Amino acid sequence: MKIDLTETTSSKINNALISARRAVGSPAIGMVLTLVIVTDEENAYDALKSATDSSREHPSRIIAVIKRVSRSPRSRRDARLDAEIRVGSDSGSGETVVLRLHGELANHAQSVVLPLLLPDAPVVVWWPEDAPADPAKDPLGALAQRRITDTYSAEHPLDELAVRAATYEPGDTDLAWTRITPWRSMLAAALDQQPAEVVSATVEGEADNPSCELLAMWLADRLGVPVTRTLSEGPGLTAVRMETKNGPIVLDRADGSLATLSMVGQPDRGVALKRRETAELLAEELRRLDPDNTYASAVRFGVEKLSGPGEVNAAKPAEPAPEAEKEDEAEKPKSAAPAKKAAATKKAAAK
Repeated sequence: MKIDLTETTSSKINNALISARRAVGSPAIGMVLTLVIVTDEENAYDALKSATDSSREHPSRIIAVIKRVSRSPRSRRDARLDAEIRVGSDSGSGETVVLRLHGELANHAQSVVLPLLLPDAPVVVWWPEDAPADPAKDPLGALAQRRITDTYSAEHPLDELAVRAATYEPGDTDLAWTRITPWRSMLAAALDQQPAEVVSATVEGEADNPSCELLAMWLADRLGVPVTRTLSEGPGLTAVRMETKNGPIVLDRADGSLATLSMVGQPDRGVALKRRETAELLAEELRRLDPDNTYASAVRFGVEKLSGPGEVNAAKPAEPAPEAEKEDEAEKPKSAAPAKKAAATKKAAAK
C-alpha cells in the first residue's frame, strides 16, 4: 500500500501511517528499531531496496531523508515537505517513509524526523554516500545509537578512512569494516587450528580499498607484528598470508567468490568467501547496537600510514645501524685530523 502526501507535516504523516496499518490489517507495531537513511535522489532506490531486504531480518520503520536543495534563491526560501508512505508488501516487514525536503527545510531535517521515530526503540542512521565528517555531531546522527557510513563510496576512500578515525565516537561503524567480517573469522579460526606465533603478515588487494587497509591494521593491532600491504587487480581483497614459526597460513581468494585456505600439515580447503550485497552488510550491522571496540581500535591504528600501499608496522624498537655505517662514522674523525694538520703546516711555511 502506498500513500503520497504533498506539502504535508510530520503530524499528518503519523496519522497516515496509523490509517495505513489499519487498512492492511496490522494495527500493532512489531518493529524493533528506526532506520534513518540520509541520501539523495540518485542513490535513494538502491539504498531503500537494501534497507527493505534487511528489514526481513530486522523489522523496522525506514525513514529515507532526501534533501532537494534548489540553486534558485527563491526556491531555497520556499520550504516544503513531501512524503511517500509504504506499508505492507511494498515495504518488506516494516514501514517505509520517504521524505523529500525542499528549500530551507532541508537544513532542519532532524525536526521533521524526530516526531516519526518509533517510541522506546533504538535509532540507526545510515549514510550510503557523502557522510558528514563527524557523524556523531551531525543533527541526525545525534539522534542515533548507531551511525553507519561507507568509506568505499567516497571519492578518496583512504582520506575518508583517516577522517573516520579522527572523529570516531562509540556507536560509529563502517560498511568497509563489515565487508571483512568473514575474512577475520576465517583467519581467527585458522590460528585456533594452528596455534603458532605469528611473525609477520601480508594483505593483498586492490588499490584505494579501505577494507584492505582495515584488515591490515586489524592484524597489526591484534598480533603486534609488521603487516605489509601489496596490490592486486582485485576484486577487493584477494589474499592474506601470515608467516608463523610453524610455517605460512594463506587465505587466497582470486575470483571474489571461493577462497583456498592453506596451512602446513593440512590439505588445502575451499572456503566460501563471496562478496556480499549491501543488504547483507546492513543486516549484520543491525544485529548489534553496542559500540564496536574492535573496529575502534583497528581504525585508529596507523592512520598516518594510509597514504598508499606500503608497510603497516606495529611499534618496534629502533634497529641498530649496520656495521658498514658504523665503520664509516668511525673513519670520519680520523680522516679530518690529518687534513687540519696539513693546513696548519702550510700556513706556517707561508709565514
